[in-house]
Parts: sequence; C-alpha cells; structure tokens
Amino acid sequence: QVQLVESGGGLVQAGGSLRLSCAASGRTFSTYAMGWFRQAPGKDREFVAGISLGGGRTAYADSVKGRFTMSRDNAKNTVYLQMNSLNSEDTAVYSCAARPATRGTYYTRLYDYNYWGVGTQVTVSS
Repeated sequence: QVQLVESGGGLVQAGGSLRLSCAASGRTFSTYAMGWFRQAPGKDREFVAGISLGGGRTAYADSVKGRFTMSRDNAKNTVYLQMNSLNSEDTAVYSCAARPATRGTYYTRLYDYNYWGVGTQVTVSS
C-alpha cells in the first residue's frame, strides 16, 4: 500500500509556471506507475499525465502536451509535474495516483489506479 501527498499548488498568473510534487510513502515506490489527474469545478476528473516505473515512458493529455512535463525521482519517492504556460483552463484540483505495474507501463484511465492523494489546488488568474 502507498500513501500520496501532493504539494506545490497555488495561485499563478496566466502564462506562469508551477511545479507540483507528489511524495509517496513506502519502500516499493519504484514498482508503481504514477499519474496526475485534475478536476475543475463542475467537471469530471480527467487524465493529465502518466509515467512508467523508471520514468522512461510518459503520456500526456492533448490539452497539456508541450506545456506540462511529468518526471519521477525514485530515490526520493516523489513524482513531479512541471506546468508551464498556464491558462485559466488549467485551474483545477490536481491529484496524483499510483498503481502497481510492470516495467515500461503507464496508465491513462481513472480506474486503472488504486491509490490517490487528496489533491492540491491550482488557480490560474487571467
């Protein structure tokens, strides 16, 4: 089992950047594929980015491709989401998620993940 805690959210102006972090408990972090999801007010939770066990494979939603970068540091049990060129449509609660996986695999669907953090608020002002 793994527990996830997100940090790094906040208020930023349009065009600005933020880096989110997700710290995981446990000694088996490197065996989990990780993902970032977000939920805007009145909308369903949606996939943002996913990463494989070693970080060699990533996937992004079309809406963030080229602006967001997901990475992981297995020595620190942490995944990151670097968000650049933010706009008002990026305003949401961002949550990280984890699931056991095999090497080279990432996941993009909500129900693929077993463990979730509570999320961190990102607000982009125009």
